[in-house]
Amino acid sequence: MTLSTETRQFSITPILADRWSPRAYHEEDVMTADRLGPAFEAARWAPSSSNSQPWSFVVGFRGDEIFQALVAAMAAGNALWAEKAGAVVANIAQVVTEEGKELSHALYDLGQAVAHFSAQATAEGLYVHQMGGFDAHVAASSLGLDDRQRVVTLMTVGVLGDIDDLPEKLQERERQPRVRKPLSAVVGGSVNYA
Repeated sequence: MTLSTETRQFSITPILADRWSPRAYHEEDVMTADRLGPAFEAARWAPSSSNSQPWSFVVGFRGDEIFQALVAAMAAGNALWAEKAGAVVANIAQVVTEEGKELSHALYDLGQAVAHFSAQATAEGLYVHQMGGFDAHVAASSLGLDDRQRVVTLMTVGVLGDIDDLPEKLQERERQPRVRKPLSAVVGGSVNYA
């Protein structure tokens, strides 16, 4: 089911068209490591600079200590709906090598891995909502990370729930059409997508 109502200038693969970041999760659905496995396998095969793969993920399932710690690190507006997701994942970049050299590409590479995760999760019938609204220091501390690692984003994963179960303000946001800048606003150079 394609959730987007926007008009596209070019056709894209249905998996990318169907990718959506919901806030309504089915709180009775039980997420497992096996269900997340294909998405993490896709992330593992993402490209990275010099094949350095400077990413890692820490997963918490609804009800366990890691899940609770990651939800506690979120901004209140995110924690409100995220607590019903099947899993919360900390997306971590290794930003410095063991020798102390900065890995300037690590954030980009982690982004590619998370994008691969999201596309595969969509293909598996799961929904992913990435977020930056959280305290990265609290999350890193609760996970016992060292100074070479940085929690860049968190993401919730689960099965789509009923939008009507959300607070009214969030229901309105969920029902708004997806909007993107036109291609002409983000692509320049030798092409003109006007």
